[in-house]
Amino acid sequence: MPQGLDQIVDYYVSPVADVVSKVMFYAVPVAGVQFPLIVIWLIAAGLIFTVYFRFINFSLFRHAVGIAFGKYDEAGHKGEVSHFQALATALSGTLGLGNIAGVAIAVQTGGPGATFWMILAGFLGMSAKFIECTLGVKYRQIAANGEVYGGPMYYLSEGLKKTPLKKWGAFLAVFFCIMCIGGTMGGGNIFQSNQATAQLIHVTGGHDSFLYDKAWIVGLVFAILCGLVIFGGMKRIANVADKLVPFVCGIYMLAGFVILAYYYDRIPGTFGLILSDAFSWKSVTGGCIGAMVAGLRRASFSNEAGIGSSPIAHAAVKTEIPVTEGLVGLLEPFIDTVIVCTMTALIVVISGVYTQQAHDGVALTSVSFASVLPWFPYVLSVAVILFAFATMISWSYYGLRSWNYIFGRSKISSAIYNSIFCLFTVAGASMNLTSVVNFSDAMIFAMGIPNIIGLYFLAPEVKKDLKAYRLMRKI
Repeated sequence: MPQGLDQIVDYYVSPVADVVSKVMFYAVPVAGVQFPLIVIWLIAAGLIFTVYFRFINFSLFRHAVGIAFGKYDEAGHKGEVSHFQALATALSGTLGLGNIAGVAIAVQTGGPGATFWMILAGFLGMSAKFIECTLGVKYRQIAANGEVYGGPMYYLSEGLKKTPLKKWGAFLAVFFCIMCIGGTMGGGNIFQSNQATAQLIHVTGGHDSFLYDKAWIVGLVFAILCGLVIFGGMKRIANVADKLVPFVCGIYMLAGFVILAYYYDRIPGTFGLILSDAFSWKSVTGGCIGAMVAGLRRASFSNEAGIGSSPIAHAAVKTEIPVTEGLVGLLEPFIDTVIVCTMTALIVVISGVYTQQAHDGVALTSVSFASVLPWFPYVLSVAVILFAFATMISWSYYGLRSWNYIFGRSKISSAIYNSIFCLFTVAGASMNLTSVVNFSDAMIFAMGIPNIIGLYFLAPEVKKDLKAYRLMRKI
């Protein structure tokens, strides 16, 4: 019999997790490489919406930046946070270990060419973010006390009433919420707490660290800090996110530019390698198909375009024109994937360490940066911990709004959810729940199934709203 709480939980959850993961991440062979259907589902949506909205990810990019920085703000609009705060909150849920460790794994398994496909997927994801964030604001509900409730569950249940799927809207909304709550507790909480704690123990001495057998202390500190933020609601989460996200990204990007400056003479050759590898047929990493799968999968998992998580945060924005927040939302995949993920990939490729099988994940990224900045692993540790904390507070909000949809909006209901979330944070720091995390990852991507179905049926009305907005702004 398994010993310890984590082993006991893993023992009983593992059979279910294996089945759910196999179904959710079912893959089909393409040129000898396994291509997960859920990735095809997400990328196809991004491609279709990019064409349907006439490449809005490029044509209105500058306008979107202006909205995000308050150029078109008007006083008196209902909502809880500014455009920039909504963007920062949503970004805090996507920026994290995936941008640091996941990208390194993508390059290691798919080769340098994975970087090209990752960038392409980032651009396609911008269009999916546009439509889902627009709908998140359009179908939101604002309580008497000013609190905002929005997200896919509302545009699925209300928006689909006007479509042939009117009888399925309520079911799809509840299904989305159940998946979101499960994904929040695992990937958005346990995994983040566990990995941040592991990194902290690593840089403080590993087996010799004072915290080695006291990981629960780190979890408790995380839980207290999370509690101080999430019990304050969306406004407090946004106030933390709009300071934390730019700060951590700034540190990470600054270090990245230092590395690129050091290897400046390798930059042209690196871009050439990425392009040639993206379309090669070499068999070592599966050729261009292997690079494509690795790049598209990492981008989809990182920016969450089509998953339906971001619209929950964007719904709280202060605006009465939903399209404006949709345009702000399309900046997410650009920042998350096209900028941050690409920076990581370039560093891993240009340093040449991606060929070292002795390292993977965050260790590979750390070695890449340390090739120029020996002290950078310590900075990386700070980034990992802060990214993890930012992810936890944003995903706690996603889970809370899904919980509110099912169990009601009372203060008691919200307090119960927040308390459970904090308990999972403490437990996650010292538990090795592989099966739970795998199960929650499957649930997170299952959110994209009902969400994208809804997006397809509601796309025509968003297109009409966009046309009206462009006429109003004369753009």
